[in-house]
Amino acid sequence: MANTLERTEADLGSGFESEDARRAAEQHRTVRERQKQALNLQRQSILSQHCSNPMRRAALESALAQIEAEIQAMG
Repeated sequence: MANTLERTEADLGSGFESEDARRAAEQHRTVRERQKQALNLQRQSILSQHCSNPMRRAALESALAQIEAEIQAMG
């Protein structure tokens, strides 16, 4: 019984570090997902725009290429 209690206390002591690491990893993952969502929304916005002005079209194509490169880099 004492052995179980000691093991539980030891687990709790190291659990805080692993819990903090888990929370930090989860927060990092959430931030990356939100960034990726924002980039995808920007991409959809650009794709939905139709224009006849060649200068505007070139700017949209450039922006689209940059956004797609950022999405690709994020994995």
